[in-house]
Amino acid sequence: MPDKENISNNSFVSVSKHQNKKSFIESPAKPHLKCISQVPSEKILRAGKILRNAILSRAPHMIRDRKYHLKTYRQCCVGTELVDWQMQQSSCVHSRIQAVGMWQVLLEEGVLNHVDQELSFQDKYLFYRFLDDEQEDAPFPSEEERKESQEELQDTLLLLSQIGPDAHMRMILRKHPSERTADDLEIIYEELLHIKALSHLSTTVSTVSRNHAQLLRLLSHLRAEWQTATTCACVVISGVVCTLHEGDDFGKLALVNDAPRAASIVLREDNCHFLRVDKEDFNRILRDVEANTVRLKEHGQDVLVLEKSLSSSRTSSHGASSSHYKYKVMSGTPEKILEHLLEMMRLDSQFTESDSSLDDFVLTHCVFIPNSQLCPVLMAQYPFSTGSEQEKLDYTLNNKRRVIRLVMQWAAVHGDHLQEEDVSVAFLEEFLVAVSNDAKVIPALKDQLTTLERIVKQNTEDARISQKKHKVLLRQFSMGDEKLQKRQPIKSNDEILLKVYCCDHTYTTIRVPVAASVREVIGAVADKLGSAEDLLLVNLSSAGEKVIFKPNDVSVFSTLSINGRLFACRRDQLDSLTPLPEQEGPSAGFLASFELMSSKDVAYHMTSYDWELFHCVHELELIYHTFGRQNVKKTTVNLDLFLRRFNEIQFWVITEICLCSQLSKRVQLLKKFIKIAAHCKEYRNLNAFFAIIMGMSNPAVCRLSQTWEKLPSKFKKFYGEFENLMDPSRNHRAYRLTVAKLEPPIIPFMPLLIKDMTFTHEGNKTCIDNLVNFEKMRMIANTVKILRYCRSQPFSPDSPLASKNHPEVRTYVRQLNVIDNQRTLTQLSHGLEPRRS
Repeated sequence: MPDKENISNNSFVSVSKHQNKKSFIESPAKPHLKCISQVPSEKILRAGKILRNAILSRAPHMIRDRKYHLKTYRQCCVGTELVDWQMQQSSCVHSRIQAVGMWQVLLEEGVLNHVDQELSFQDKYLFYRFLDDEQEDAPFPSEEERKESQEELQDTLLLLSQIGPDAHMRMILRKHPSERTADDLEIIYEELLHIKALSHLSTTVSTVSRNHAQLLRLLSHLRAEWQTATTCACVVISGVVCTLHEGDDFGKLALVNDAPRAASIVLREDNCHFLRVDKEDFNRILRDVEANTVRLKEHGQDVLVLEKSLSSSRTSSHGASSSHYKYKVMSGTPEKILEHLLEMMRLDSQFTESDSSLDDFVLTHCVFIPNSQLCPVLMAQYPFSTGSEQEKLDYTLNNKRRVIRLVMQWAAVHGDHLQEEDVSVAFLEEFLVAVSNDAKVIPALKDQLTTLERIVKQNTEDARISQKKHKVLLRQFSMGDEKLQKRQPIKSNDEILLKVYCCDHTYTTIRVPVAASVREVIGAVADKLGSAEDLLLVNLSSAGEKVIFKPNDVSVFSTLSINGRLFACRRDQLDSLTPLPEQEGPSAGFLASFELMSSKDVAYHMTSYDWELFHCVHELELIYHTFGRQNVKKTTVNLDLFLRRFNEIQFWVITEICLCSQLSKRVQLLKKFIKIAAHCKEYRNLNAFFAIIMGMSNPAVCRLSQTWEKLPSKFKKFYGEFENLMDPSRNHRAYRLTVAKLEPPIIPFMPLLIKDMTFTHEGNKTCIDNLVNFEKMRMIANTVKILRYCRSQPFSPDSPLASKNHPEVRTYVRQLNVIDNQRTLTQLSHGLEPRRS
């Protein structure tokens, strides 16, 4: 911050000279603000000029002389008005917080200045002035500058929206901890979760992380402050030890061991930023966490670890919070976690937020206690003795009701998956008998008994039917008329007709269960071929890439690439495997029929089909996929096919464009795909929306400069906004802000959900000191619940937004024929527009 003594003597004209005036005017000779950046970059200088000219062209009243407390401030804007104006200009500005970050970029570089030299932009009635308006006679934009601001405004806002979150984060970190608001702390906490140095921490230490948010400091080091620094190294003792990159950390050992840091830090680049936590604060946080940790021991070993926190949910008659603590499960043995969660269950409420931890347990228990072990534990939790005293009777009754309610929730969440396990079906039947017998003695159980009977009857009958009758599905679910039928969830015991090819491109057709292992597939092939000697099962892609499956891999057909095929061969025949001619994909596009289709109709039928696929995905499949299907011995066929649909749409866009030889037709295709993407976004089909935009940003398409040059500016603007929504920076913040505003039904961007699950899984141990890390399970469950929320409302087939009476469109979008070989697509692209010399 600038030294107030240095500016007070000559910043303003002396009041004594204007004693007869009611106000005094700010001196034009005011020294320039000491901004964070020494010299504004050309990009930001240009951005400031475009925004100033745009404001003067569209809302000139925003920049004017303003009076406040008997003082006149020349040519100023107000913070709240700047935020309001920016949000009206572009759809890429999603929130006021985001707009604050965008203006902070200009403030940091001195292109926009606070009249009192504050370094933080605020959405308040505070005065700010553009750099050009610092001069006495600030220039008014010419006609040419007005036109330029009109043309460049959206690109400028796009640029600022991409770098704004960083500036906003730096602004928060510069504040003294006591000045940070709850929103500030939440933003820091969210950022901390995605810092690589902290990724290994479980949210078991979430308290530590949130305290970090109160204590972190930002040290901004500019080149001027590092006159002796060389540009060759980052961490030095004698010679270079290592180079630090974004998200890396250093000094942990020195902090823990109370020793000076052994290495010196030398900057390689200008304007580096560091987060720092002091040793005293670090130690205090650790002490606080341990003080609020409650450990339950048996035989000298921890069996349950709880975190104690003050709950403000109960208030006294005077309105002040009474000292009421709540306990959150951090880790424990599966049995003790379940026992504690049952004790905490509130019988006076629906199975909602109060029992969210129980819901988390039900969703994720397959990771740490499979059904074969859980069923006996649930049975053991159901108390058989009723006792005689009224107090004991009430206690036993409540315990019984809690377990019944949990079992019903367990059956509801797991659904069809329970029918595939004999042990689960047998447990439900045994449990129903126990509850039925109790209901004869305890009438209070009869209300739950009716619901339980219906659940058990449905599961047992469906299980018997599915054992007798298996659906037979065609190879890979990608050829033939079955794609035109409404999709139903695929079960593990359904069967599939599968073509397995040999080296000479002959094939044998086998019939195996969907969940068949590679060992079983090879056995079925060997029976047909008459020999199983040293047979391997191989995924051969259209590009000739080979992946050898392991014997324990299950339902491998659903993991094939779009044009991938299964081959069986001996190890010595691997090198002779070549793709089938059919794997190459189409040699001509479908432009003739496609260009006659309405973009809205294509988007509607695409969304309708994608919703069918998405609706078939079971919540648990995300967990099976994350922790490894082999580890939990489950299949993820429905999820695999939905993820493959994403790739299919992406390659469809690239294929159609790369097979279009006429330049004018390619421009029309680009326009059509941008329109379809816009309609998919309108239908909240974000999975297809992302797939289409990613297809257009594929190197084979984006290098077609002649095609893009002829695209009308209106469509370029739409495409730019769509790309901004896909911006991966700040952990896909732009996308997450957009989704947060949407109401279901939503088809989410599934690869990002998978990434979130994987990040949580790989960054946190499943077990800590032989106890289940339940905080990790809670995070996993929270991501799965996003899927649940997206499907909490049905997709309406009677939507008035598009016409449904187009069978040719419906057939087309369900049977996309694509080239999935990137090398082939790149060659086609170079054939259309050779590289310019």
